[in-house]
Amino acid sequence: MKLIRMGAAVLNQTPLDWDRNLANISAAIDEAREAGVSILCLPEMCISGYGCEDAFHAPHVYDTAWELLRDEVAPQTRDMIVTVGLPLRYNNGFFNAAALVANGELLGFVCKQHLAGDGIHYEPRWFKAWPHDTVATLYRDGREYPLGDIYFDIGGVRLGFEICEDAWVAQRPGSDLSFKGVDVILNPSASHFSFGKLGVRKGFVMEGSRAFGVTYVYSNLLGNEAGRAIYDGGALIAASGQLIKSGPRFGFAGHVLTSAVVDIERTRVDRARTVSHRPVVDVRMDDCVRVAFQFPEIDPEVNVDTSQPWESSADLKEEEFTRAMALALIDYLQKSWSRGFVVSLSGGADSAAVATVVALAVRLAAAELGLDGLKQRLHYIPGIDATQTPREVVTLLLTCAYQATRNSGEVTESAAELIAEAVGATYYRLDVDPLVTGYRELIEGAIGRELSWDTDDITLQNIQARARAPSIWMFANLGGKLLLATSNRSEAAVGYATMDGDTAGGLSPIAGIDKAFLRRWLDWMEKTGPLGHGPLPELAVVNAQEPTAELRPPGEGQTDEGDLMPYPVLDFIERAFIRDKRSPAETLQLVRVTFDQYEEAQLRLWVTRFFQLWCRNQWKRERYAPSFHLDDENLDPKTWCRFPILSGGYRRELAALNSEEER
Repeated sequence: MKLIRMGAAVLNQTPLDWDRNLANISAAIDEAREAGVSILCLPEMCISGYGCEDAFHAPHVYDTAWELLRDEVAPQTRDMIVTVGLPLRYNNGFFNAAALVANGELLGFVCKQHLAGDGIHYEPRWFKAWPHDTVATLYRDGREYPLGDIYFDIGGVRLGFEICEDAWVAQRPGSDLSFKGVDVILNPSASHFSFGKLGVRKGFVMEGSRAFGVTYVYSNLLGNEAGRAIYDGGALIAASGQLIKSGPRFGFAGHVLTSAVVDIERTRVDRARTVSHRPVVDVRMDDCVRVAFQFPEIDPEVNVDTSQPWESSADLKEEEFTRAMALALIDYLQKSWSRGFVVSLSGGADSAAVATVVALAVRLAAAELGLDGLKQRLHYIPGIDATQTPREVVTLLLTCAYQATRNSGEVTESAAELIAEAVGATYYRLDVDPLVTGYRELIEGAIGRELSWDTDDITLQNIQARARAPSIWMFANLGGKLLLATSNRSEAAVGYATMDGDTAGGLSPIAGIDKAFLRRWLDWMEKTGPLGHGPLPELAVVNAQEPTAELRPPGEGQTDEGDLMPYPVLDFIERAFIRDKRSPAETLQLVRVTFDQYEEAQLRLWVTRFFQLWCRNQWKRERYAPSFHLDDENLDPKTWCRFPILSGGYRRELAALNSEEER
């Protein structure tokens, strides 16, 4: 046997926050050393942060990352082998690289061969892909460092790399590394969270370890690194096709270490006995860095399953949503130096969901870190005391207000107050009807006529939403808090929101999730809730209502679905058009099959309405506050779904669609 303790640390980094990033790296290395880890994998771009965007075009970013690697990180690696991700400049090109450091010495740099350029990723804008099977020499500080498609032989153990996207492609570098006799593949990653993605990661880690006959060590980022993407952590260690260790996800600490003892000799034997394995016998010398290293003698160990109980829940999507949102909000709060959150509570589903996840964020963070740990995370916010209860912290951090007009109903007002009380928020009730009346009279005097619901419906609806914005912004300004907008993805798809009204805010946390799921999640929160924390029964008053904007007079019975269409139909059309790239005619065909309880004419009307509203309201989506990326159906035009602000509006296609009905 040749037993080695492997480690993978997930880190909560921030772009260009050099001191914070270095502190997390140092803490992870120190803990790994205390745990007896010999080989430690840290995440992709962990020195600079992954989400630096166009700052990656600035040479000083590369210089600073190099200096920190050389002067701060490398000296900490005595008696250890550590891989550290950083941006690297070579021959007038910028590269995404992983440095391997052992015993305080920089040994070389492996560069990423496959750049992530779809979805929320934009790596080809900043970096060059390193060509396969190419080796170069980096000259820096009077020294030479091997660079490129290389591997390492350290103390008789061979190490190679797949950097994040390298493992997601068909032609994985791991295949060549296997032929070269590599024992361990390290994968430093920055893999954002989306629903169901963990299963894909586990698949390529386990299959990589089996097919390549290696121990596979995967590390990831953790937290809300740069504002939109959420990183769930979840380090993985596998060998010979078996998952040995799975680290926790959605943690609130600056770093989380996962380690396991593996038998290198066993994976070598497994590979040798595989008939399809064809080792390289004509070995080249320039792509392998050989260094002496003494691995400590360690005893065998039974690797205990460390997966979290909630991950086996039948309600996995609801659990993931809860924990992803909680981590993202706490991180956003701290990294923006805000002193809390403000939510305009309407008494409806969306604002109730936002207020609830804020309260859950505090409860989940306090449960993991303790009140003292949470106080340390939010040390800059006055008033937080380690003797407080989580509810008291919520009261300090979360301010909610219900802003009534003459069109508001008793049901929504009582619901707003009940939800605020249930979650522990500071609550205010405001009457903004005099403001609405004042604006109405001001415009009527200017144009010389009265406004009426028959001729000025949208104008009269929108002024109510906009009249609520100044006061809710004042609460945010008074407390130095972050105003959270409450629009969801379904509304964004059709522009069913008032710009500078209910879209007002610095962050729009639920703009990446559809209304149908939000309603399902609220029902789950009412009856079940996250494992270990339980339900919030008071949400029953929200779940019993039919969604309504309450902007028309009460007698008109306004509902969201009456204005638009049933939310399940809307979400189906959105997925067909946006996710699956279907034309109006193809979308109608699919809608017919799925919603055959509706008349053909009604389905045509809804499909036509969706396409018209989508095209008409791209400018609104461009102006939404930043939202969290939660799945691969996002509508965010800055990170996921680009669409022209001005377009033909599918007029030709919709005309053909409706002329077909006439025939």
